[in-house]
Amino acid sequence: MKTVKETNLSDLNLVNRGKVRDIYDLGEHLLIVTSDRISAFDVIMDEAIPYKGYVLTQISRFWFERMTDIIDNHIVAMDVSDFPAQTHKYRDDLEGRSMLVKKADPLPIECIVRGYVSGSGWKEYRQSGTICGIKLPEGLQESSKLNEPIFTPSTKAEIGEHDENIPYSKAVELCGEKWAGQAREATLSIYKRARDLADTKGIIIADTKFEFGILNDRLIWIDEALTPDSSRFWPKDQYKPGGPQPSFDKQFLRDYLETLDWNKQAPPPRLSEEIVRKTGEKYLEALKKLTGIEPPR
Repeated sequence: MKTVKETNLSDLNLVNRGKVRDIYDLGEHLLIVTSDRISAFDVIMDEAIPYKGYVLTQISRFWFERMTDIIDNHIVAMDVSDFPAQTHKYRDDLEGRSMLVKKADPLPIECIVRGYVSGSGWKEYRQSGTICGIKLPEGLQESSKLNEPIFTPSTKAEIGEHDENIPYSKAVELCGEKWAGQAREATLSIYKRARDLADTKGIIIADTKFEFGILNDRLIWIDEALTPDSSRFWPKDQYKPGGPQPSFDKQFLRDYLETLDWNKQAPPPRLSEEIVRKTGEKYLEALKKLTGIEPPR
């Protein structure tokens, strides 16, 4: 499988190139292509991670298919043969890493759910005993499991900026009570099912973030689904609260970057072949553990 840093599908209408995804407007639907780009601290690295786009797309497919009774999603087709004819000549760029999706109006928030105390949540908890203003029990350690997962939404930042954690009341203000309530309910329901299924595969999903949109006055699930880019995946057999955990996600890359003399602003530092390879191995391990899928060579 070829490595795709970015796509340039010349006769299709590119409407957005994000940190990872290239989005084309095909009229009735959108074509989302997941590249092998990787970002850390909201900076896109110069090096691509082989198979990353394939991994994210196949893991998303795995989860979308298992949650349709909870909420509809935006998928129309995921096989190039089922895409509009004008895309077929780009099969080498699209196969395994793209999806044809419905157009929806995205909610202006990221819907984050935390089942464990980690990342920015751990930093806030140490300072105030709260996460996003939600009071938590005393005595929790880094990576402790919460008695019940919590919904901690954030704003959506532009590339190069940082999302901002917000209280639920602000989510209601931004989205309206109806949509904020439905998004919170869907977020917690999806997470609990995914957490329990992943547990049987030896993976702890510590936290994750979802995006939802409105289509025909109904909430649907859009973007990606419980991938190593949008979640913290920890190996269950190595879990030990009281500090950071080994992971199957890009935390490995973040940890490496933290050791460098880099101000977390563009331009990014160069990644060695070894760091690129090891990062890719983390993604592939997550794919195989969760789905059993081996990527095409």
